[in-house]
Amino acid sequence: MTTKAVVPFLVAMMLLTGVCNTLLTKYQDLQCVRDCEDSDPKKHQHFEQPVIQTAQMFIGEMGCWLVVAGFSIYRRYFTKAAPMLQQGYTHVNSTEDDADSEEEGGHLYRSQSAQERASPAIKPLLLNDESRKPLEGWRVILLGLPACCDIAGTTLMNVGLLYVAASIYQMTRGALVLFVGLFSVLFLRRKLYLYQWVSLFVVVTGVGVVGLAGAIAPNPQAKPEPRSLIGASTLLLRTVSDHVKTTTKTPEAVQTIIGVLLIAGAQIFTATQFVLEEWILEQYALEPLKMVGWEGLFGFLVTLIGMIVLHLAIGQTEKGRYGYFDTKEGWREITHYRAIAVSSLLIMVSIGCFNFFGLSVTRTVSATARSTIDTCRTLFIWIVSLGLGWETFKWLQIVGFALLVYGTFLFNDIIRPPIKACIRPRKHEELLPEEPIEHM
Repeated sequence: MTTKAVVPFLVAMMLLTGVCNTLLTKYQDLQCVRDCEDSDPKKHQHFEQPVIQTAQMFIGEMGCWLVVAGFSIYRRYFTKAAPMLQQGYTHVNSTEDDADSEEEGGHLYRSQSAQERASPAIKPLLLNDESRKPLEGWRVILLGLPACCDIAGTTLMNVGLLYVAASIYQMTRGALVLFVGLFSVLFLRRKLYLYQWVSLFVVVTGVGVVGLAGAIAPNPQAKPEPRSLIGASTLLLRTVSDHVKTTTKTPEAVQTIIGVLLIAGAQIFTATQFVLEEWILEQYALEPLKMVGWEGLFGFLVTLIGMIVLHLAIGQTEKGRYGYFDTKEGWREITHYRAIAVSSLLIMVSIGCFNFFGLSVTRTVSATARSTIDTCRTLFIWIVSLGLGWETFKWLQIVGFALLVYGTFLFNDIIRPPIKACIRPRKHEELLPEEPIEHM
């Protein structure tokens, strides 16, 4: 399969597995596990095990070792020349007239790194930079630092997902660009231009609007849409004002606000994880997929120890029973309810696949394409959630999503700043040149 045919396939699979990650996790949260026969739906108890869901993610990341092992076996026993690594120049029998062009092509081939020559499908399996010293021995423990950040961030997001719709969850994760920008300036000594600071403010505003849209309960009685722009604006402001006064006092609205704050706050840990990964990849040579595998291993071990300790300290007490740290109850629910068990398996598989396809895409396509893919992912999650009836359509959510997309695109230089004075020079330092590894 040629490179041109591989890239669209990788993008499609990255989108599919990325959408499945969020939707399957939300599907788990909606499964009733206790008091399911009660006529009052509010008394139904659902699957609420965010710590176990974090462990599921790390098991999926550890699955990347299967791909690493398979590739090593293939390269060692099935081919010596490793033709998959040699996309581009190959020696052919040529005439004297073609000698110069062959010599020039051979020089170009040798000047390229293995990453540049490789097929997009195997780039995550190659060293990020052959000139750096490899990350081996005790230094591998350094990957435990981003793994711990991943534990905190993923667990908080899983708790937040219990209280918000899947689309709001995905949109709120857009706050990540804010913390990545701030931490890159503070710790990696990167420089942000004026328009990038403005874009971060736009992103924060978008997250706030999305959270407000989630807190406002939909009006059960549909009103006719006004035909004029002024009428639409007036109705929107009046509706927002009325609903904010009444619905923000309800438990559902409070839970939604808490969920949005938890998800947005989790991006602090995710941004810290990105910055740590960037620092490690700048210092050492390591295959990106191996980094995911090591982080999965360290993350799972720390999570497992934490689950045992928290269960003994909190989960087995009377107040902690059926709570987030009741590991025994969580295991019972997984083993007794087929939908939860099957979804757990699918989540592990989808996360492992998402890491592989995501790393292949991020090391092949441009920043523009990556941001577009992330936007499509959020849109697909929203559309599927609406189709499944998990949430209702909110116009205010579109406003928040538009602000998020605009701020992110502006920050990543996909669209030009509205003021020419804000345009930065062509030569500039990339914020995260090693490319962050998004794990879910």
